[in-house]
Amino acid sequence: MPLQQGDKAPAFTTTTQDGNTVSLKDFKGKKVALYFYPKDNTPTCTVEACNLRDNFGALTAKGIVVLGVSPDNEKSHKKFETKFSLPFTLLTDTELKMANAYGVYGEKQLYGRKYMGIFRTTFLIDEKGKIAHTITDVKSKNHTEQILAAWGLL
Repeated sequence: MPLQQGDKAPAFTTTTQDGNTVSLKDFKGKKVALYFYPKDNTPTCTVEACNLRDNFGALTAKGIVVLGVSPDNEKSHKKFETKFSLPFTLLTDTELKMANAYGVYGEKQLYGRKYMGIFRTTFLIDEKGKIAHTITDVKSKNHTEQILAAWGLL
């Protein structure tokens, strides 16, 4: 079960696609859209990332920092960022520490086959580090609109 509105966002420290270390505390005082996605360079994840890319100006104009998280490593994230000109930070979670802390890793099912994976989920974290909104029914083609609407910024 993912975290809910009002919960304290779990702290994290991890690396970016550029190998830099980043922590949640680095974003204190800012609105953060922390979006978890299953895998770099897959069709739906690419649509979601490109929607955020294409509307990045609208998000930053509203003071929202976008952070993408998947189990992929720095090299994979760097290729994904470069291939699609992504202007935001991608965070590594190869050991699934963040996914487990945020409750977005578990059993999934596709075409009757069960497997473990990431549930596509976005957490909107307020300036004080609390979960302001959780988006579990992510619409990849319109994800920016979902984020802005949840913040009441449309």
